[in-house]
Amino acid sequence: MRTISTGTAEAIVAERERGGPFASVPDLARRVHLSARQLEALATAGALDPLAASRRQALWAAGAAAQESPDTLPHLAVGAQAPMLPGMSDAELATADAWATGITLDEHPMVLVRKELSADGVLPISGARDAEDSTRIRVGGVITHRQRPATAGNITFLSLEDESGILNVVCSQGFWVRHRALLRTARAVVLRGIVENRTGAVNLVADDVVALELPAAGSSRDFR
Repeated sequence: MRTISTGTAEAIVAERERGGPFASVPDLARRVHLSARQLEALATAGALDPLAASRRQALWAAGAAAQESPDTLPHLAVGAQAPMLPGMSDAELATADAWATGITLDEHPMVLVRKELSADGVLPISGARDAEDSTRIRVGGVITHRQRPATAGNITFLSLEDESGILNVVCSQGFWVRHRALLRTARAVVLRGIVENRTGAVNLVADDVVALELPAAGSSRDFR
């Protein structure tokens, strides 16, 4: 599994045998001292599914848990309590499995335009994961979900998918209003924004968007 060495896997098993089953994602993070990238890899691969309501919930919990340490009180990390998030579709689960294992889904429609996008400086989602915090990048993909949780303060969240993984995109109220027509109808887009990568759990705060012609892209699944 990506970022999870044999030694790390053995440490997880040993701690579970020593201290009993893990009660939650933060409990795992604190007891085994896992990094944000390691937690994200475990969540993406489905290894944390027993500790969360869905894989998307596990990914959220991984990002929050990475802010805790054995020296801090549990459940005080920002965003520790995840909002209600939709489950992943079969296609999203397959993409997540592919990212976690390093196996590329060559049939993903983004493969068809990857050469042109790369020539234009547009990163794949795997590249966004490696970008430094607070840098501005462009990344392209298929919009698979649009969601505005009641507790998010008029922030809209997009799930962007390509052949290399899934990226959470944060749309401010102003950005959403300016580009609402495009963001509500486009199947695929190129987004520009600022990378949030302080803990290793990556988000993109969007500040510009253009449509991406990708006839093979399917419909998104939106939840309000």
